[in-house]
Amino acid sequence: MKALVLNCTLKPSPETSSTEALAQVVIDELEKGGAEVEMVRLVDLNIKPGVKTDQGADDDWPAVHEKIMAANIVVFATPTWVGQMSSVCMRALERMDALFEETDDSGRPVAFGKVGGIVITGNEDGAHHIVATVSQALIDMGFTMAAQSWTYWHLGPGPGPDYVETDEGHDYSDRVGRNAARNMAALAKVLKPDTYPVPESGEQD
Repeated sequence: MKALVLNCTLKPSPETSSTEALAQVVIDELEKGGAEVEMVRLVDLNIKPGVKTDQGADDDWPAVHEKIMAANIVVFATPTWVGQMSSVCMRALERMDALFEETDDSGRPVAFGKVGGIVITGNEDGAHHIVATVSQALIDMGFTMAAQSWTYWHLGPGPGPDYVETDEGHDYSDRVGRNAARNMAALAKVLKPDTYPVPESGEQD
């Protein structure tokens, strides 16, 4: 089983990322269950705007697309800014719009059989909104969302420390993250693309 974590922090390497720290809790649990996990910090790459798998010269997205195609589980890890997912997370979802046009040899969307998950950090609310919007996008593309396949951390309204700067709230967020990892792995073990019927094409004979 392979899992891919897309870290959508706005901080380039080697800056400390709270989003990465909470995602690591999920990664550790996935690896404990036997999964091979890779995390990619997208802000370190040149991901061009657009809705194609390949936007031309110097576009790093095609390599990310290959990793998504090879993964059984894809986790979006994003900070919260102004109550929203990061712009990096939105850029990734926009680039994944190309999946709507990609099918396997049977005609099933290429995301069928893949499991999605979400990790969110931030010292402001908006987590449930982000879970809803990211889940909606992934479901549209063909991903399956496992039960309770998300975790989030924040300290309520107003400014405050980051996840890596305090232990407050970690018990809940880490426990929910471990549960999410086990749920995603459990579903990925039994879910196959051919679990779903081939969609009607809408094309006229």
